[in-house]
Amino acid sequence: MRCEEKITNGKLVAVEVWSSGGTVSRARITGDFFLHPEEAIDAVERSLEGLPLSAGEAEITARIRAALGGSELIGASADDFARIFRKAVG
Repeated sequence: MRCEEKITNGKLVAVEVWSSGGTVSRARITGDFFLHPEEAIDAVERSLEGLPLSAGEAEITARIRAALGGSELIGASADDFARIFRKAVG
């Protein structure tokens, strides 16, 4: 499952989701945003593993924010990631 979107500031964000048994087995987030440190995206993607495909945006956003911790996300937000994730899984 995949969705990509040009968000409000013109940046592109893409979310790919693989699933098994109604839960996320793997997620990948890419785009032309910046994240410091760059390795923080790995923590964000891992935070989505095991999430039910039916999870709401609030739960998705909370997981993403927790995974970001003190990282600096520029050009996109946790809310953007969560919204596009929901669109990807339909």
